[in-house]
Amino acid sequence: MSLLEVKNLKVHFPVKGGLFSGGRETVKAVDGVSFQIAAGETLGLVGESGCGKSTLGRAIMRLAEPTAGEIFLGGQDITRLSNSQLRPLRRKFQMIFQDPFGSLNPRLTVADIVGEALDIHGLTDSRPAREKRIAELLKSVGLDAAYAQRYPHEFSGGQRQRIGIARALAVEPELIICDEPVSALDVSVQAQIINLLHDLQQQRGLAYLFIAHDLAVVEHISHRVMVMYLGKIVEQAEAKEIIRAPRHPYTQALISAVPEVNPETQRRKIVLNGDVPSPIHPPAGCPFHPRCPVAEEKCRTVVPALDEVQTKHFAACHLARR
Repeated sequence: MSLLEVKNLKVHFPVKGGLFSGGRETVKAVDGVSFQIAAGETLGLVGESGCGKSTLGRAIMRLAEPTAGEIFLGGQDITRLSNSQLRPLRRKFQMIFQDPFGSLNPRLTVADIVGEALDIHGLTDSRPAREKRIAELLKSVGLDAAYAQRYPHEFSGGQRQRIGIARALAVEPELIICDEPVSALDVSVQAQIINLLHDLQQQRGLAYLFIAHDLAVVEHISHRVMVMYLGKIVEQAEAKEIIRAPRHPYTQALISAVPEVNPETQRRKIVLNGDVPSPIHPPAGCPFHPRCPVAEEKCRTVVPALDEVQTKHFAACHLARR
């Protein structure tokens, strides 16, 4: 059984329409997404800004309410649970946020930030035990226990993200949603955080949904990769396979933009025309067809299913089987 199973998840937001739209319209941020994550696995999720990646992560955490679909955590559907019913289950899944500056309360010490979850879930029975646990958590992410009484503004971006990771680890979760956890950091610091997450996974058997817009980062840490476009999953395969042989034109364009160190292996860069369509008025047929360099007439009218085009490799493209 999968640790996390998402079935046909939709997150639609009503917005006020314009002068001639006749009232309210709907942003289809996530539009029918299904996938599974096994215990100890990292599933990478990539796509351009605005494609719905972060909304999907927040919906799994129930920070954004799903419009339709099901989210099973350990076999239990959490979409039907009230906040009080969900609270004890939150120990199983946590989130690391994109902004290491905005995600930490500047008025709290590191001890209070990391220890808050310990207090909420009653995981320590005395002040000495709490202090010992906080010291252990800080050490596990490469920070000195003496930092516990400092405030967030006294740390660098990378150190703040380590504090965020320690906070997520405090309740000993099975799954962590990593919402672009390195995009706000310098490249050298990114590698340190990626390596830390990998080491913690090996030590604790953690599962990750790793959200990012950088395919090179996702390839490094993920077992499998999903590619998202305009609220839908357009390709899914093992990380090495999707980089080696992408089947969807959008994935091919994303990979062509990844810099190659070896000039002899430089890929032909695919330049996409136009902008990402509005999720309020997505195009008919394949959502990518207005920007696709190989689109045919069928692509403009028929929505492609996410089919298995070869073993464990899925693509939502009418031309992928050719």
